[in-house]
Amino acid sequence: MDPLRTASQMAGARVAAVTGDQAGVQRNMEAMSEDLRRAMKMADQARPINPEAARAIARAMSGVRSANWIDRANLLVRVDDAHLRSQQTIDELCYRLEPLGDTLAVVVHLQDAAPADHKGMDTLSRNCQLAEGDQAFMQRARTVDVLDPGIRAQHRATAERVRTQPPQPQTAGDQAALEGMREM
Repeated sequence: MDPLRTASQMAGARVAAVTGDQAGVQRNMEAMSEDLRRAMKMADQARPINPEAARAIARAMSGVRSANWIDRANLLVRVDDAHLRSQQTIDELCYRLEPLGDTLAVVVHLQDAAPADHKGMDTLSRNCQLAEGDQAFMQRARTVDVLDPGIRAQHRATAERVRTQPPQPQTAGDQAALEGMREM
C-alpha cells in the first residue's frame, strides 16, 4: 500500500465527513478498502469470473488445443506448439479474461500438448495478476505435472551423469550370465 495515497484517502474521508458529504466519505473508504484488499492479494468476490466464458475465451486463442477448469481457481490450458508454452501466452490469456471479472482469482497452468523433449513437459503456472510462484490470499499451490518437478530434475541429473561417464567394463559374472541367456 502507498502510505501517501492512504493518508490522502483518510484526509479526504475526514473532510467529507466534516462537510457532510456522505458520498465522499463512502468513495474514500471504498478506495482504502480496495487498496487494502489488493495489498493482501485477496480476489474480489463481487466480481467472479464465469468459468464457461473464460474457457471459451481460452479455446478461441490461436494454438490452444484445450482449456479446462481443474477447480474454481485453476485453469489448465494445453497448447499445440512449444513456443506457445510461455509467460507471454499466459499474459495474453489473462488480458483477455479481465473483462469477465477479477483475474486475481485465476491461476493459469499452461502445458505443451505434444512436447518434443523433456523440457517441454514442465507446466508453466502463474496467477494472472501476480509474479510466478506468488499466490493470492487463501489460494493453495497446485501441481499439475504428472511427475513431481523434483523427481524429474533428479532423473535429468542421473541421465546426464550416465551419459557423460565412460561405460563400466562387465564383470566375469555379468559376461557369463549374458552368454548363458538363450536368443529369443
